[in-house]
Amino acid sequence: QVRLEESGGGSVQSGGSLRLSCAAPGFNLEYYAIGWFRQAPGKEREGVSCISSSSDGSTYYADSVKGRFTIARDNVKNTVYLHMNSLKPEDTDNYSCATGASWERLLRGVFGSWGRGTQVTVSS
Repeated sequence: QVRLEESGGGSVQSGGSLRLSCAAPGFNLEYYAIGWFRQAPGKEREGVSCISSSSDGSTYYADSVKGRFTIARDNVKNTVYLHMNSLKPEDTDNYSCATGASWERLLRGVFGSWGRGTQVTVSS
């Protein structure tokens, strides 16, 4: 099973930016779709953004983050990033990445591996 490691979370003020990273030491993420999900206690998990494998590269964004977040791969560093700009207090959540066969399957809840998540807190 793939061990995913998220990093880059933190506390920022409204309007600020963060870059989250999803890495998998010793495992090549290039061949997998990667999704970023967020979930706060007591709330449903939300698919924030997904990217297909490198052979496709198509992306998905939730309406709530379109125009503010960008997902991208760095195959040299074997890392998938989530660039988050114009952050809002409602973006406060624990963000996790997951592998899947496609981003469509990820959004349907068909996952391979999960990371433990990184906390993002946005203050007003």
